[in-house]
Amino acid sequence: MSQKQLFELEFPVRCSPAILFEFLSNPSSLQEWFADKVNIVDGLYVFEWNGANSEKAQVVEKENGVFIRYHWLHSAKDEYFEFRIDKSEITNQTVLIVKDFADKKEIKDQSRLWDYQVKDLFHRLGN
Repeated sequence: MSQKQLFELEFPVRCSPAILFEFLSNPSSLQEWFADKVNIVDGLYVFEWNGANSEKAQVVEKENGVFIRYHWLHSAKDEYFEFRIDKSEITNQTVLIVKDFADKKEIKDQSRLWDYQVKDLFHRLGN
């Protein structure tokens, strides 16, 4: 069982769910905001940063247009990171929900990293 804790972040976004999902699941779209380079090799997503650091992840669950859940191969079996697209019942606005795991003392830093990453995504989307 993982010692890390699940945390969740919500980001309102002005974009169609279909376009947003493309940026969360397609390798060429992911490399526009999430990593420097993204490929699929033997069914695994290979994310590269700074030309040297690479991490592999597998998609463990997916519903097109709704959510995609990745599992880093180096992480504990029960850990994942997930992108989910929802609609606010109050404002009817599209909301991106990011779920991830981190040590309790690192959740704040991880949240800031996701804020930075998602801002880059929104810039690519024209938000």
